[in-house]
Amino acid sequence: MQQRILAVDIFRGMTIVLMILVNTPGTWSAVFPPLLHAEWNGYTPTDLVFPFFLFIVGTSIVFAYKNKTARSGTYKKIAIRTLKLIGLGLFLGAFTLSFPFFKDFVDIRFPGVLQRIGVVFFFASILFLNFNWKVLIGIAVFFLVGYWLLMTLVPVEGIASTLERAPNNLANWIDVKVFGSHNYKPDYDPEGLLSTIPSIVSSLLGIFTGLILTSSQEKKATILIGIGGSLLIIGHVWHIFFPINKALWTSSFVLVTAGWANLILALIYYLTDVRQIKFGSLFRYAGANAIVLYFLSSFISKVMGMIKVGETSLHGWLFDTVYTHDFMSLQLSSLLYGLSVVAFYCLLAYILYQRKIFIKV
Repeated sequence: MQQRILAVDIFRGMTIVLMILVNTPGTWSAVFPPLLHAEWNGYTPTDLVFPFFLFIVGTSIVFAYKNKTARSGTYKKIAIRTLKLIGLGLFLGAFTLSFPFFKDFVDIRFPGVLQRIGVVFFFASILFLNFNWKVLIGIAVFFLVGYWLLMTLVPVEGIASTLERAPNNLANWIDVKVFGSHNYKPDYDPEGLLSTIPSIVSSLLGIFTGLILTSSQEKKATILIGIGGSLLIIGHVWHIFFPINKALWTSSFVLVTAGWANLILALIYYLTDVRQIKFGSLFRYAGANAIVLYFLSSFISKVMGMIKVGETSLHGWLFDTVYTHDFMSLQLSSLLYGLSVVAFYCLLAYILYQRKIFIKV
């Protein structure tokens, strides 16, 4: 069991390290393409990071709640953790350096990464506690197919639906109606309301993987490879009718990203559990305090962008002074800055782990 949990911790840590890397380049004007999101349809390695985290949230739910019963005490803990995650996300979106240290209400964005993690954790946990895996598969299929039909068949104010960034995109239309100006951008929000439905399935697919890892099945890695390959094939075929799109979290995107997650986790599991190869301690440290590291990296990065140093920010001054040189490309300088940030948080993760400090959110 320890090795299986270790594989999950390593995968979680890899994911959080990548989240920090892609979120903190030296400058957004010079980033290597694989470290950027796809402009709209399709996906890059960066587009895999967030769904990987939701996937591993589902896997972790199995370890945390497999022996729990659906009772008020358990629901209370789930609700409290959900509210903490949503609260931290709203704080990140609202914080500013000037008194009273919060933006004007009209400028606060309501959706966000931590908010989505909280909502997905809540529903995935409740579903796991109340239904067996067969029912969960039915729910997952219902959500994915239902979302596809909603996004492609439901007209918006009498106009045929579109999957582009336009007023008659159903997901965007709902976000504007519900949140008004409190969105990421006027024409889309990557953590919007309607797209949260299929993102729950990203976590449910992680739950299925967790059930396999905790079962008595032999050749677990082989099973995960088979599931991962199948999800990739189905997702890419579905792409023909419902394009792979992170901003809309399309059903094909859910399947493809969960496919890659299963394949990568299968490899880690094979190396750590089957072959007994010890590696990835650095990622295990990061995985043990994943949410804390993500929150701190986002908060500190935001503050560094707000503090002024002459005509630029503290972030800009540090990048221009330390990392920008004539003998290297701006893209490489930007990457080195991001890697330095990652190294800092990995060191912090190591210190926390060695001191047995595990901050539960």
